[in-house]
Amino acid sequence: MGEGFEQVSRSAVEARIADRAATEQAQQQVAGTANGSSANGAIPFSLGMVLVTLGVVYGDIGTSPMYTLKSIVSNNGGLATVSEDMILGALSLVIWTMTLVTTVKYVVIAMRADNHNEGGIFALYSLVRRCAKWLILPAMVGGAALLADGILTPAVTVTTAIEGLRSIPVGHALLGDGQGRVVAITIAIICVLFVVQRAGTSSIGKLFGPVMTFWFLFLGGAGLVNMLGNPGILRALDPVRGIMFLFSPVNHSGIMVLGFVFLATTGAEALYSDMGHVGKANIYASWPLVKACLILNYMGQGAWLIANAGDPALQAMEGLNPFYQMLPEPMRPFAIVLSAVAAIIASQALITGSFTLVSEATRLDLLPHLQIHYPSDTKGQLYIPLVNSVMWVGCIFIVLLFQTSDRMEAAYGLAITVTMLMTTTLLTSYIAGVMRRRGAAALFAVVFGAIELCFFLACLTMFFDGGYVMIILAALLFGMMYVWRRGTAIERTQTVFLPVCKYVGQLGQLRRDDDYPLLADNLVFLVNTSEPDTLDRDVLYSILDKHPKRARAYWFLNVRVTDEPYTHTYTVDSFGTDFLFKVQLQLGFKVNQRVNAYLRQVVNDLMASGELPPQHHAYSIYEQRGNVGDFRFCMLRKTLAPETAISRSDHRVIYTKYTIRRLCGSPARWYGLENSSIMFEYVPMFAKMRPATHLERISLPSDTQVQKQEADEVDIFSDDLAGENAAGRTMVADPTEQMEAIEEEGEK
Repeated sequence: MGEGFEQVSRSAVEARIADRAATEQAQQQVAGTANGSSANGAIPFSLGMVLVTLGVVYGDIGTSPMYTLKSIVSNNGGLATVSEDMILGALSLVIWTMTLVTTVKYVVIAMRADNHNEGGIFALYSLVRRCAKWLILPAMVGGAALLADGILTPAVTVTTAIEGLRSIPVGHALLGDGQGRVVAITIAIICVLFVVQRAGTSSIGKLFGPVMTFWFLFLGGAGLVNMLGNPGILRALDPVRGIMFLFSPVNHSGIMVLGFVFLATTGAEALYSDMGHVGKANIYASWPLVKACLILNYMGQGAWLIANAGDPALQAMEGLNPFYQMLPEPMRPFAIVLSAVAAIIASQALITGSFTLVSEATRLDLLPHLQIHYPSDTKGQLYIPLVNSVMWVGCIFIVLLFQTSDRMEAAYGLAITVTMLMTTTLLTSYIAGVMRRRGAAALFAVVFGAIELCFFLACLTMFFDGGYVMIILAALLFGMMYVWRRGTAIERTQTVFLPVCKYVGQLGQLRRDDDYPLLADNLVFLVNTSEPDTLDRDVLYSILDKHPKRARAYWFLNVRVTDEPYTHTYTVDSFGTDFLFKVQLQLGFKVNQRVNAYLRQVVNDLMASGELPPQHHAYSIYEQRGNVGDFRFCMLRKTLAPETAISRSDHRVIYTKYTIRRLCGSPARWYGLENSSIMFEYVPMFAKMRPATHLERISLPSDTQVQKQEADEVDIFSDDLAGENAAGRTMVADPTEQMEAIEEEGEK
């Protein structure tokens, strides 16, 4: 087992690496044909997926006409302050904000920066991470802010929708003037919304798609009817009018009006995050229709406001909403019910986007490994039970905390502006570092950085009115990411990988050593590294040093999830032996990862090929005994040791990370090992140890010193017992007499 074996082992490893690369290349060329995806794994264009896109992606931005112009007008002084210049300027700001931020930044530029057809800020970071080390910070800040907004959005949209029912007599009779019934109904709807997430994006999109398609057509039609009375409203398409309005005396809100204009584009970040669920081709196809309907509705509201600005009755109306008022009165109840349904559906964009964000964060070691379900044959459409539960609880907490939509809206938008600024930072690095267009990157950073910084400053005015809650939520999520990422970095500095070929001789000798009991026929270790010729030092230490573990065969198992849904392949490296195997299971993302069953198949294959000797059984309940022995799975868990050479702050980080890991579920359940023989072994997390303090030997203490020490230990807790102990010693002072007394008592 010397140098000759090492050379053979390395050559075999190199051959296997070459074979694996060729196999993966061939798989990529034919991937996607079984599940309807394109050759690169992207979801192709189809009318059905366009319908799903309308139901999943545009809910948040699609409901913005319900409150954007209402907020601008009411915070400018109400209907009495409305003038043609004011409306044309406000509409210009809304239209060009939607055009620049949503269309240009996200649909045209950001969606080109996809990571294997996945979108979102973490997917973007994975593309630019090599450009600069510090880029991980804006990715973490933006991701945390977007996840926090994902908790708020369902709460505020559903509450707003339910409160809107008070606008019709039947709804007011049902809800009354109090907020208790609104809160109860909102929580019930939120519960239903999160329960149906298990069905998957495609199923939900097919349910919501027709409703949202009708909603956008309704928006466009209602706006177009009101525009016909004032074709001059088309002058709002001039961007100069928006700039003039921003600095005009008719703008009573000043620069803070941008905080209300920003409401028109709050769903843009979710659009980018949901790209993996529906495919960019379907977003490209559906966005022009969505944008046209939104602009028509905004212009229709503007035309109605100009036409009715002088109406005293309307000026006296509290909470005037031009979205409903521009409709004929018989149509308003239907519009209110439809808008309530659309507002509920609006929550879906942030929920599905949150699943994508967490999945990407897990791949980047920013969040712990979680159990992920894929309800459809498309990898981008996923469902994460723990994330769904956390968001569910968080939404209910927000509803109970704020009670009303007005208080929730105070916090709305602040977190998204933070995310947009961070996305701009990463996109600038992408254009400069990946696309190699530094001039375009500088222009992009100046234009969109200035726009979004203005939005951020405007939204800061809502900090003390509820925005602080979003900042606290985002800070908690950022703290979790920091702890996990920092903890992973600390673990890597403390991890040592050893070449397996140097220990084959010892492992073979241990396998034949009868001085140690046979622990199992097959001892299996689940390992994270997929490198074929190395193992974590802790694995080898567990076998050889920590009570040597004798087995007939040692298995080091790694699971790799592929981009195809139903992959069932594996690779084996035997290191030139018949008892040492490193196996990689290559399983599709829809395949249940029950490694116990798959490993048994691998063992049967190796026995059939003669690479593994039969493992005969002496005893069995079956008449025909099998050749496959028993399996025992050993799961190593790193723990902190006092000797670990890390700082106190890093010690706290690792402790917090391991606490989070315990709360995220058991790998035994993820890998289908609940009914298997499992042994958990805890190993200290250190490769470097602090030098131990030198002990100095001293002489034994004298009787006087011992008596003095005992006297120092007497306190109120022991003083009462001292008399009883002394009496007991007086009654039976001689040990012989004490034993005789005990025997006599026993005879009695």
